[in-house]
Amino acid sequence: MPPAIDDLVQDAERRMDKSVESTQVEFNTVRTGRASAALLDRITVDYYGQQTPLKQLATINVPEPRMLTVQPFDPSSIKEIERAVQESELGLTPSNDGKVIRLPIPQLTEERRKELVKVVRQIAEDGKVAIRNVRRDADKHLKELKTSGEVGEDDERRAEERVQKLTDEHTSKVDDLLKRKETEITEV
Repeated sequence: MPPAIDDLVQDAERRMDKSVESTQVEFNTVRTGRASAALLDRITVDYYGQQTPLKQLATINVPEPRMLTVQPFDPSSIKEIERAVQESELGLTPSNDGKVIRLPIPQLTEERRKELVKVVRQIAEDGKVAIRNVRRDADKHLKELKTSGEVGEDDERRAEERVQKLTDEHTSKVDDLLKRKETEITEV
């Protein structure tokens, strides 16, 4: 196959990999019944007038399945960290002893589980749309190469098949991630 096609297919694969990774990262920020340090990834704290990610200000641990602890590097920032956690959409109630903030993870209600399943399905759908957009771009570029005479019809068809195969593989990876996340959410 001509190098132009190989480059195009490799670029499509890289972009699809990024879509799958991005979907995985989004899944990690959705709360399940278990404690996970990734839950706090999106929280930023007003630290001396600067919005700073929580994980840069504190050590986050999971001492037990339903508990997170946040230990600030600077004890004077404990109130700001507590406020940032309370104002987040996680629905966690922090308590502190002056050194460590404890975040008990409440059991999810059946209704909340159903809402979260809808949220992760939407995240998965967005990931699959991103993958299909990469395929559409690749197909468009292949047609341009064929029109300009750089590649023949057979090469174009084979490349389209490779791109479709990549699309199918990456879409099924997203489906697998979704299945795992749904199981995690519905697990009591």
